Amino acid sequence: MTRLVTLTANASGAAQAARAGMVVVVVDVIDMSTTLEAALDAGALAVFGASPDAASPPVALDPEAVGRKAAETALAAGSSVVLVTEPRVGTDQERAANASRFLAGVQAGGAEVTAILPNLGAETTKLCDLQGRVVVAVTATGGVAYDAALTAGAPAVVTGTVARTMRKRGSAPAKAAARRAVEEAVKRDAGICVVASTANSLEDLLAAEYILKCIVEEGFLTYGK
Repeated sequence: MTRLVTLTANASGAAQAARAGMVVVVVDVIDMSTTLEAALDAGALAVFGASPDAASPPVALDPEAVGRKAAETALAAGSSVVLVTEPRVGTDQERAANASRFLAGVQAGGAEVTAILPNLGAETTKLCDLQGRVVVAVTATGGVAYDAALTAGAPAVVTGTVARTMRKRGSAPAKAAARRAVEEAVKRDAGICVVASTANSLEDLLAAEYILKCIVEEGFLTYGK
């Protein structure tokens, strides 16, 4: 089949792409997708996004379901969940209150949350050993877009950034995201939609466009022809 790669923005765009059966790439450079890229570099078992309690976009969200999915992934590996959320400057109690619906899902799934960290981008990995753990970013833009895509039935949701991490420089972060997206899309015989987590963020829009370019350079459009 002919492959399709598109670009959109916001949680509503993520949900629309998901309903169309596309693999969704969430781009939230400051800081959600950069935090999760760094977590993967640090050996995280898996990464997810979820919406905070106060989020109210014009699409359905289900942070409890993300919590259950994270718990299932962690339990299958004999591991635990690490929560990354806001406020960046605040207490763990404040951060937990921001993500209480997600935490309820983790608890229902029977897994343990072993750390609660601020969403600081690549610097987050300095605060905790993430090796082998499931890391979930509950944030107001990237987390909401990820949650919206998952809730709307996306066959797969990945994250991407253009910001450097402790192990990646230059174009390497964007190319890593492109490879993840292409692998998921080829596996599922699906198209790809790159989503800037908010249209109000120029860095997200420009980064999403660059990651789309990397997906094309990966040869995705030639698969299946």
